[in-house]
Amino acid sequence: MTAKEIRQAYLKFFESKQHHIVASAPIVVKNDPTLMFTNAGMNQFKDLFLGEAPIKYPRVTDTQRCLRVSGKHNDLEEVGIDTYHHTMFEMLGNWSFGDYFKKEAIAWSWELLTEVYKIPKDKLYVSIFEGDEKEGLPRDTEAYELWKQYVPEERIILGNKKDNFWEMGDTGPCGPCSEIHVDCRSEDERKAVDGKSLVNADHPQVIEIWNNVFMQFNRLKDGSLQPLPAQHVDTGMGFERLVRVLQEKSSNYDTDVFQPLIQFIAAKAGIEYGNDEKTDIAMRVMADHIRAISFVIADGQLPSNNKAGYVIRRILRRAVRYAYTFLNLKDPFLNELVPVLAEQFKGVFEELALQQDFVQKVVLEEEISFLRTLATGIQRFDNYTKKQGELLMAENAIELEKPFEDQWVYSILKDQMVISGEFAFELQDTYGFPIDLTELMAREQRWIVDMEGYNKELLKQKERSRAATAIDTGDWVLVNPDLEVEFVGYDDFEAETQIIKYRKVIAKGKEQYQIVLSKTPFYAESGGQVGDTGRLEDHSRLFFVEITDTKKENGVIVHYADTLPEDVEGHFWAVIDENKRLLSQDNHTATHLLHAALKKVLGAHVNQKGSLVNADNLRFDFSHFAKVTDEELAQIEHLVNQKVRENIPLKEQRYVPYDQAISSGVTALFGEKYGDLVRIITFDDHYSKELCGGTHVKATGQIGYFKIISEGAVAAGVRRIEAITADKAEAFVLDQNKELNELRALLKGNKDLTSAVSALIEENNKLKKDAEKAVLEQSANLKHEIVHHLKTINGINLIATHVDLPNADAVKNLAFAVKDMVDDLCLVFTTLIDDKPGITVMLSENLVKDKGLNASNIVRELAKDIQGGGGGQPFYATAGGKYKDGLKLVLEKAQAILA
Repeated sequence: MTAKEIRQAYLKFFESKQHHIVASAPIVVKNDPTLMFTNAGMNQFKDLFLGEAPIKYPRVTDTQRCLRVSGKHNDLEEVGIDTYHHTMFEMLGNWSFGDYFKKEAIAWSWELLTEVYKIPKDKLYVSIFEGDEKEGLPRDTEAYELWKQYVPEERIILGNKKDNFWEMGDTGPCGPCSEIHVDCRSEDERKAVDGKSLVNADHPQVIEIWNNVFMQFNRLKDGSLQPLPAQHVDTGMGFERLVRVLQEKSSNYDTDVFQPLIQFIAAKAGIEYGNDEKTDIAMRVMADHIRAISFVIADGQLPSNNKAGYVIRRILRRAVRYAYTFLNLKDPFLNELVPVLAEQFKGVFEELALQQDFVQKVVLEEEISFLRTLATGIQRFDNYTKKQGELLMAENAIELEKPFEDQWVYSILKDQMVISGEFAFELQDTYGFPIDLTELMAREQRWIVDMEGYNKELLKQKERSRAATAIDTGDWVLVNPDLEVEFVGYDDFEAETQIIKYRKVIAKGKEQYQIVLSKTPFYAESGGQVGDTGRLEDHSRLFFVEITDTKKENGVIVHYADTLPEDVEGHFWAVIDENKRLLSQDNHTATHLLHAALKKVLGAHVNQKGSLVNADNLRFDFSHFAKVTDEELAQIEHLVNQKVRENIPLKEQRYVPYDQAISSGVTALFGEKYGDLVRIITFDDHYSKELCGGTHVKATGQIGYFKIISEGAVAAGVRRIEAITADKAEAFVLDQNKELNELRALLKGNKDLTSAVSALIEENNKLKKDAEKAVLEQSANLKHEIVHHLKTINGINLIATHVDLPNADAVKNLAFAVKDMVDDLCLVFTTLIDDKPGITVMLSENLVKDKGLNASNIVRELAKDIQGGGGGQPFYATAGGKYKDGLKLVLEKAQAILA
């Protein structure tokens, strides 16, 4: 079976068991502060497990793109080295939300593996939770008895809490799990050693392929376990591992999931895959990493220097480094894998094929950028190890030409072959080398990195970051658990409500409360639009709590407040800040009009890549590979304002089936997870029609006026427009008009401001040239006068004097002119330019060479008297300071230095 056939067989099997097939969630997580990336198939169902969203389908199945390269689940270092770890992988899953439980999950997993996929039963082992006395958890005898119907008891393994009790995190849903392992060894190997002893022992051919998690508990902050109101099934089967088993390969990379990429790389490098472990690892790394890189970019996360963007940049640079070092691919190549990958996933994850050109361009730009510094960084690394090696040889009296190739010599030096933490930090801080890349290069040359020293360099930075992001979150306190959340903010600005639950949160040392309301008009931050602020008033409307922000967590609207109402069980009025909401709506609708205008003016390739909408302005990022010209910007702005003047009424359609919406020609954003029912926002059926959950004006005329403030690049292939609307746009135009009138007044009412300013610039340039000429003439005259200040001290001709010149260039020219006139010269000038004291030191070359004098050292010593500092070259140096009264002392000290 091909990989596509295996994937399809899984989905069809569970569809036949009344499971609804759902689409993969984006790999980049939004609206969940606890995750950067989807790292497990259950992520998109967290709100269902927590009981915070209604269950539409009690049984679902899917294949989910996952990424494990940061935090608790980090497989990056194993990727490419072994045969079964990956950065991005697919997780095949089937789910039950309060419907079936262990009996069906176990029966169906056995049926699929042995009857559909035809895996020999004697190659399979299963494990169940053995219990944990400390937790008060008994053995999972139910799963044990169920498995006995299919598997001999000797193939049922008791697993500890680490292997067979699954937890979402420190808190949240959890429960015992039952794993299925397959023994892929040859028949002779299986006869020689029982596979049971190799389960969960990191054997490359005895691997876990499926995990059935039985969600029964909720882990509270204090560590205790609370039974969930309903029992759930959460299963996950590693797609790449399953394909390897069914295609009878010894490595995931030998399957048709990775071979098209690997063979493409091998052809480009001119190196056959399978001949050398080092080049094989490099090809595996590239084939794996391009999958993660491409899908993360397609889902809307661009490489950057922080958070999720930094993670993906780090992965990309790791792949480039392997290609550069082991495959001799010195030019950008990684990007050429994007079309190969897009073709592989057609019909499965179409978003990559639809954005192929954009993703490839981003990868190319990142490669070019990194390759510029990679060669320099590697050279610095090699120079460092060479120099340190020479020092070690000298210290140990070793005279061999290549000591590190001699095992006996290496055995003597290995404990001393340490790369300093300071140097490792410099490589990362200055050259963009992640520490793991430095460690990798060190291992290849049999050096180790002083990680303790490296961590000391990072400690202050980490402590600051930790203090800034540390959050202590308490457990939810239930007040009205039977009530459900209802958002009414599309229609109402206030609503009568009750508190469903609340919890205390301490962040940055500040105590806050998060409150969930039964009915709320507050829009939660999403889709680029900021969350509403406002008040939670008691029913008498005499007292209120300020709502400072509104966000979503696992699909639930959470209101942030610095205090709690006195009576949390009472009835309240939830009231939003109406003015802020109206201004935000102006800017949000303007982004829709702008998006449509960009497509019309620049082309259909334009797609939204991010936005920020608040009461003050709007920011819109979009895919485009060239600077938007002034003429194009004028057309875009005119088109948006034309639609504003048309006062187009809002056409809002709620609860539209997703497929119906897409077939109607609506614009959907890549990287967004849409439900089965969506909301369509239309302003003129032939102009702007988008899927959107945000709030909007009732008619475009409410925007008033739209004004573009700036346009520029934010990443490879991504441009950004910043704009303002309504009151802010009006104020901007008034300020601009005021400045123009003031300028016109300065120019004595000249109506042709462009010509008048051009004439002023031309006149100013002429005056500058005249002034420069005058300064040069002044310098030429001064050099003859200055020579009269010469004193000879110990065979050195000293000139120490104050010069009155208008700029530093003139002082420098004068110093060089005097140097040409006087031999054995030590020249010290003091200056006062723009009321700031300065010092210039000039030495003849022979004084530097023969007398050991150094202008940098001299100027630094003299600068102490003007409370400053400086430096430069051995023969010429300058300094600046802030104490001008010290200039006389400088001239006196200059003589003392030579005495």
